[in-house]
Amino acid sequence: MRELDEYAEAVLDVVDAIPPGRVMSYGQVAALVGRRLDRGGPRQVARVLREYGASATWWRVLRADGSFAPEVAARQGELLVAEGVPVRGDRVARSLFVGR
Repeated sequence: MRELDEYAEAVLDVVDAIPPGRVMSYGQVAALVGRRLDRGGPRQVARVLREYGASATWWRVLRADGSFAPEVAARQGELLVAEGVPVRGDRVARSLFVGR
């Protein structure tokens, strides 16, 4: 694993600040980080979580429609349910997104 750069550190900080029982979209994380660093987008957030997110609360980051990332959907759903997040199929209600 490569050393964390400023962008990756900022993404992981935002993700780890998501409260238990709540979620954010990749785009929301990117927007918060982008305000500070003026770069990145949802795909870059996904890349950071794929590469460095093992020790972060990565499962709290979803697609904008509340659906899970296909590659980790089963595990993501398990972890969210364990936190008390109501999951329907492969989605979380938009009302659980931080800032909504």
